Amino acid sequence: MSTTEVSRARAWVLAARPQTLPAAAAPVIVGVGLAYHDGAFAPRPALAAFVGAALIQIGTNFANDYYDAVRGADTPDREGFTRVTATGIIEPPAVKRAMWLVFALAVLVGTYLVAVGGVPIVLVGLASITAGIAYTGGPYPLGYHGLGDLFVFVFFGIVAVTGTYYVQAAALFASGFPVWIPPGTLTIEALIASLPVAALSTNVLVVNNVRDREEDATTGKRTLAVRFGYRFSRLQFLALTTLAYVVPVWFAVVPDGYGPSVLAPLVTVPLAASLVRTVWTETSGEVLNPALERTGQLLAAHAVLFAIGLAV
Repeated sequence: MSTTEVSRARAWVLAARPQTLPAAAAPVIVGVGLAYHDGAFAPRPALAAFVGAALIQIGTNFANDYYDAVRGADTPDREGFTRVTATGIIEPPAVKRAMWLVFALAVLVGTYLVAVGGVPIVLVGLASITAGIAYTGGPYPLGYHGLGDLFVFVFFGIVAVTGTYYVQAAALFASGFPVWIPPGTLTIEALIASLPVAALSTNVLVVNNVRDREEDATTGKRTLAVRFGYRFSRLQFLALTTLAYVVPVWFAVVPDGYGPSVLAPLVTVPLAASLVRTVWTETSGEVLNPALERTGQLLAAHAVLFAIGLAV
């Protein structure tokens, strides 16, 4: 796509990659559902957590677009969605400035969450922004050394869900300015509830890496798909999908007041099975680009149903 084919405003939308925003919304949705079940729901911290998560997601997308382009990882043979820096639609300095602006806005939103959650939120916020930049930037870009999957699993899954739960519980139950995690503001259930989001968010990256394996191998981007091959990534996708459906079953059988409603995400199993079949057999962007969007849709649907099940 050339600069004559897309407006400036549309180009910035492409750079922000709105199709990835389920990865920002899903952990907040689950964190709210569990907090509601536990009597810890607080709307303002929950809203701020969502805005902060969305800004970090967009900032990471800008960083990815910029650093992949300047490192030469985005070539004309790439089969994924349009990259505005590599194609020249937006000049690299403008994308870099946008990255820093969005991360600055995330910090601004984070000041409210810090007032609520104290030092733990300072540490989580700084780590999240640093990791977002280090995913494709810095001296040791995580995505170029097979660590992108771990980054997504931890920050867009575990940290995002438990962080959402924590700021709500801290707003209600903590006193003063917490310098550490106050009792009752972070539970083992919040950690376990984060695993489906972590798994399905990582699966979005797995589809991306399967699609780009051949190009990544030629440009020196050593993703897990490049390091270990298609079969490894396909087994990884299957394992992470399985984890996403084991966790609701765990919540249904533990004797802690969770009823059969937590099994609601199981209605998405047919979509998950279809995606497993596609990832297991396909490598082309023509097929995997739609699969990438459907994996994001699965993440969103699973999160909404799981959150409702937890809350009910």
